[in-house]
Amino acid sequence: MKMAGCVRWIAMAAAKVCGAKKYGAKGDGTTKDTAAIQKAIDDCSAGKGGGTVVLDAGTYLSAPILLKSNMTLELKKDAILLGSPDHQDYPVIQEFRQDGHQALVSAVNAQNVSIAGEGVIDGNGESWWHAMRDAPPSGAPVNLNNGANVPGSGIAAGQAARPRLVVFDHCKHVSLTGVTVRNSPFWQVVPYYSDDVVIRNIRVTATLPSPNTDAIDPFSSSNVVIDHVYADTGDDDVAIKSGLANSPGGDEPSKNITITDCTFEHGHGVSIGSEIAGGAQNIRVERVKFTGTDNGIRIKANRDRGADVSNIVYKDITMDGVKNPILITEYYPRAGTMAEVPAMPVTRLTPMFHDITIENVTATNSGNDGSIVGLPESPVLNLTLKNVHLSGKTGLLIAYAKVTTDDLTVTAATGDALQIAPTAPPQNL
Repeated sequence: MKMAGCVRWIAMAAAKVCGAKKYGAKGDGTTKDTAAIQKAIDDCSAGKGGGTVVLDAGTYLSAPILLKSNMTLELKKDAILLGSPDHQDYPVIQEFRQDGHQALVSAVNAQNVSIAGEGVIDGNGESWWHAMRDAPPSGAPVNLNNGANVPGSGIAAGQAARPRLVVFDHCKHVSLTGVTVRNSPFWQVVPYYSDDVVIRNIRVTATLPSPNTDAIDPFSSSNVVIDHVYADTGDDDVAIKSGLANSPGGDEPSKNITITDCTFEHGHGVSIGSEIAGGAQNIRVERVKFTGTDNGIRIKANRDRGADVSNIVYKDITMDGVKNPILITEYYPRAGTMAEVPAMPVTRLTPMFHDITIENVTATNSGNDGSIVGLPESPVLNLTLKNVHLSGKTGLLIAYAKVTTDDLTVTAATGDALQIAPTAPPQNL
């Protein structure tokens, strides 16, 4: 991981300090402080050495702000950057190759950018969640609250109409440390086509129920460290993505990502996919604790959104009360089936899952032990379960997948503990 750029910048940025209140920010929770905060950002990043924009204790109500190169946004203890409740404050923009709303905090084509401190970035997303629940079905036109109608795309219609919270778009040398990020209208922290990203010692939460409030979504990004993160959200705790469904092509993979020493309570676990048209390689998930999540280890795609997913390692994982400890499917959103299904031609979007190791994993009180199901034209290959112990209501299903095990124990309250479909090639169990 290329850490040196971030470390050098953090030391250098301390030379110049721009307090938002000195630029007119009130921090009273009712006055919109957008212009004052943006002026502090523009001034602080304009100098040769860059600098640090400081939000002291207070509640800073704001529309979207744009971070620049060579700067740190520091939120002091008891500082809250609160998203404006007025939907018209979030401009409609082209983001992630589709129409959407500008995030509350974003950086575009920037380098040496950090967000740090003990404060809070709060997306104030509840009104957006209600709007999403009332949205038209996927594929129908979506009103983006400014009179513009856009078609729904690979993401469900109501999702495209909500802003994300913190977005690093085509950035390099990024760090996000110490802060709490919460209540985003949509995905919360998103490195998009970014390189050298460190996300460490943060909390990401969302009041439940809160649809699609993924905690951290690296999207076509490389050299990403996610370390000592606590997440409790309404969707994926981490979702690694690299291209929308039915992508026309040109998607970059997500690669060289480590997720370590994290705690996840509620949410949908650590996912690779489902929008993975650019592929994902060299992913390590180690020393992670899941409690009460819908899923733990999840790799998901379908024939309309897949690519090469390989060199994946999950190690030293504990789960308690997780509905699906292991869910690997090339049929998303379905888990798969024991039955034989017809093969389809292999295309650029065919998912290809291979060289996956799941080691030192214990799951108790599970809803089911899981499923590993590939496609007839593209079975899951070279998947190893080593020192894995699963205990749930129903057993582990394997179909269209080649699995090797070493010290695997599976217990099920009902039915067979291991369900090996006739479609599965010979196993080394």
